[in-house]
Amino acid sequence: MCGIVGAVAQRDVSPILLEGLKRLEYRGYDSAGLAILNENKKLQRIRVQGKVNELRREHQASPLKGGTGIAHTRWATHGKPNLINAHPHICRDQVALVHNGIIENHEELRAKQTAAGFQFSSETDTEVAVNAVYEALQTSPDLLKAVFATIKQLEGAYALGVINTEEPERLVAARKGSPLVIGIGIGEYFIASDVFALLPVTQKFIFLEDGDVADIKRDKLVIYDANQEIVERPINVSELNADAADKAGYRHYMMKEIFSQPNAIAESLENRIDDGKVVASEFGQNAESIFKQVKAVKIIACGTSYHAGLIAATWLEEIAQIPCHVEIASEYLYRKSVVAEDTLFVFISQSGETADTLAALQLSKEKKSLSTLAICNVAESSLTREADLVYLTHAGPEIGVASTKAFTTQLVGLFLLVVSIARHNGLSLEEENVFVKELESLPGRVNQILQYKDEIETMAKDFSDKHHALFLGRGVFLPVAMEGALKLKEISYIHAEAYAAGELKHGPLALVDDDMPVVAVAPNNNLLDKLKSNLREVQARGGKLYLFADKSSQVESSEGVYVIKINGVYDFMAPILYTIPLQLLAYYVAVIKGADIDQPRNLAKCVTVE
Repeated sequence: MCGIVGAVAQRDVSPILLEGLKRLEYRGYDSAGLAILNENKKLQRIRVQGKVNELRREHQASPLKGGTGIAHTRWATHGKPNLINAHPHICRDQVALVHNGIIENHEELRAKQTAAGFQFSSETDTEVAVNAVYEALQTSPDLLKAVFATIKQLEGAYALGVINTEEPERLVAARKGSPLVIGIGIGEYFIASDVFALLPVTQKFIFLEDGDVADIKRDKLVIYDANQEIVERPINVSELNADAADKAGYRHYMMKEIFSQPNAIAESLENRIDDGKVVASEFGQNAESIFKQVKAVKIIACGTSYHAGLIAATWLEEIAQIPCHVEIASEYLYRKSVVAEDTLFVFISQSGETADTLAALQLSKEKKSLSTLAICNVAESSLTREADLVYLTHAGPEIGVASTKAFTTQLVGLFLLVVSIARHNGLSLEEENVFVKELESLPGRVNQILQYKDEIETMAKDFSDKHHALFLGRGVFLPVAMEGALKLKEISYIHAEAYAAGELKHGPLALVDDDMPVVAVAPNNNLLDKLKSNLREVQARGGKLYLFADKSSQVESSEGVYVIKINGVYDFMAPILYTIPLQLLAYYVAVIKGADIDQPRNLAKCVTVE
């Protein structure tokens, strides 16, 4: 969600900015732009409504050159996705600014600035920030002081990059709530929303803390904390390389990420199991002693991560025999809740920068929880830095907006957590050994499921003219159905809903006709006969069924029933395994419909605003 790139260097930075924006496309955006201070200390700007490739073409037609610049990809929050609202914003040809986040008091500031004679050219909340910097410079012509004065006025979340014609080799960056990283070169510095943008130019990074302001010059970097005190932040050397985010021969990032799941799961298990046991210390130094005290678990997440939490809740209550409640982060923030004694709070986020989830973590500290645990894919994220315990999924970069390997590796981490807690609630060593064997077999079994891709591609053709779909599941497979429906709607734009199969007769059955495909997962478990009865209700009303069924479930293809039979997967790993064909179905339907699979409309990969 929105991407920032900036640079101060001896060389022309425009190619660095453009490449950085290209690498941030996965975050989701609807417009792009860059501003450069040229050799005459003049601000030049190019903006487009559309993709970075269009910005690159505009730049080739009218090149901007200079050693200091900022660039941005915008995901619309305040104001339509059009040219006048695109970043960077400029005030009176002197100050240029890019911004991620939301300035909550922008209306109040806009009114004051209008009264002071400022004219607004956009509908954005961001323009008040660039005006405030300009106004502060009229009193004290020092960009750092002007930014300090500006952020005192701002309420909400922001990551800012600011440049100024009077100080052409200076860039000031500020962070509150929205992520921002500094890249360290040789005689040059960069800023970006995340490290992927800067991998072609550096492997060394500093992650700004909440409230930090960075004064960046070509040969000097000074960081100030929220109290305006100079601080040292650690330098991190990234193990990623510049090719970490390529498609590796696949047509789309999503397809690459679906097929990388066996390896991602194996990486997520490495060093986490040993001699038939889960290594609980991998969650943190004090994890074992904390897990002994857990009497309840509250899982908080958004979107796909929320679905992972729902599956984990079933595991926790069945295996560990402790109560678990799962909350949508954005809802949890704004309701009164009761926290049971010795509750472990678990926060799940692929990026670790999800604004609602971060806010919920901060709220949990006021609730006097037993401890907090982050399950995340990004080691240096805000979530991992603020939580007491951490499980890193090691899924590798996930570029496609529709999450796939992040989801399955989150489930791996959650299952490891369940076992780690359960061993203190009566789980025997023999039972733990069995669970560990199931986990160890998982990469190979996922690879087997992926071999059904051709059959699933054929099934997907039936969805080419559909506008609605219904997904059904029972028990722990309801959130699997929810995840399947989410994937389909995210990338194919088919309206899809998921229901507990037993709820059909309580309303959703009214939607069923021969134009409403009904997708269900049918593992051979204790609910199979109940599910079959629900499916017959669909058949009786002329509905068309698309089933992913266990080979031993005795469900056969017939008129109006399309069955893909899957090797027996009835154990606790089944929710992970049945997720894979639903990912593939969504992918192939989207391909048939010609949708933008990796960057679906209106969506962003990293949701850094509430």
